[in-house]
Amino acid sequence: MNASHLTRRRRLLAGALAAFALGGAHAQGDWPRGQPIKLVVPFTAGSGTDIVARIVAERLGPALATSVIVENKPGAGGTLGAAQVAKAPADGFTLLVHSAGHLVNPSIYPNLSYDTVKDFAGITPMASLPNVLVTSPGRFADVKDLVAQAKAKPGGFNYASAGNGSATHMNAEVFRLAAGVQAQHVPFRGTPEAMTEIMGGRVDWFFAPMVSALPLIKDGKLKALAVGTGKRSAVQPELPTTVEAGVPGSEYLFWVGLFAPAKTPKPVLERVQAEVAKIMAAPELKDRLDKLGAEPFTMPSAQFDQFIVDETAKGARTVKAAGIKVD
Repeated sequence: MNASHLTRRRRLLAGALAAFALGGAHAQGDWPRGQPIKLVVPFTAGSGTDIVARIVAERLGPALATSVIVENKPGAGGTLGAAQVAKAPADGFTLLVHSAGHLVNPSIYPNLSYDTVKDFAGITPMASLPNVLVTSPGRFADVKDLVAQAKAKPGGFNYASAGNGSATHMNAEVFRLAAGVQAQHVPFRGTPEAMTEIMGGRVDWFFAPMVSALPLIKDGKLKALAVGTGKRSAVQPELPTTVEAGVPGSEYLFWVGLFAPAKTPKPVLERVQAEVAKIMAAPELKDRLDKLGAEPFTMPSAQFDQFIVDETAKGARTVKAAGIKVD
C-alpha cells in the first residue's frame, strides 16, 4: 500500500471515529428520547423515601419530555432495590431513590451483591426529612420520661424501624447511644407497618419520617415527642429537637437522594441533576415540602459522590458503636 492510500485510509478512519463520537454526543444530548425512566424505591409505598420520589417523578417526567415511573421494591433494609439498580444498564433509564441508610448497609450486610460506592454514581440528594420521635398517645410524657423509663428497665422497651440499616433505624441508634439506654430493635418492612404497631402500642417508639407521620400526629393517633434533626421542623416548630429535649449528640440527618448505576454517561447524570435542582428550587414545591416537614437539599453530582464516601465512613462508625449485626 502506497503512502497516498495509507494517508487516505487514515483520514477515512479519523472521519468515521469523529462521526461516531458526534453521534454518541448527539444521542446523549437527545436523551431520554421519550423512553420511560424508572425510579426504583427500595421501601414500601407511603414511606418518606417513596413520598419524595413521587413528588419529584411527577415533575421530572414533563421536564425530560418522557414518563417517569416509580417502582417499589422493599425488603432487606433497602438492599433488594439497590441490587436491582446496581445490575441495570448504565443508560439512565433505571435510577435509584434511596435514603441515608443506603450508605450504612455495607457495614450491616457483609455479603451485599453490590458495592455502594463503586457500583453507583451519585446524581444528587433531593430532600432532607426530619425524623420525628413518635409513640402511642399516653405512653410517655416527653423525651426525658422515655429515657428515664428505659434506663429504669434496661432492655424492657423496644423501638421500631423501617428495616435494618434504614435511616429510621440509624436515627434510633444514634439517639439510643447518646441517651445511654438499652432497648430491643424491631425492624419492619417499611414505615407504614412500623407506625401501625406504634399506634397499637405493641412497639414503644419510632423515629418516623415527618412526611409519613404528620397526618397521624395531627389526627392524634401518634404522639410526637421531638425531632431527630439538629434544628426544629418548620411544620411542627413547637417540637423540640432531641438535643433540646436533653439528649446531647443525638441529632441525625435523614436525606433522600438519587443514584444511577456506575458508568452512566456524565451528560445524563448532569442533565438529571440540573432538572432535579430546578424542581426542588421551585417555590410551589418548597411550599408542598414545607407542609410535609421536608426541605429541599441538592448538590452537584461530583460533590454528592464525595458526600457519599464521607457518610459511608461515618455510618460505619455508628454501626460499630451500636454493635449492629444482621444474621
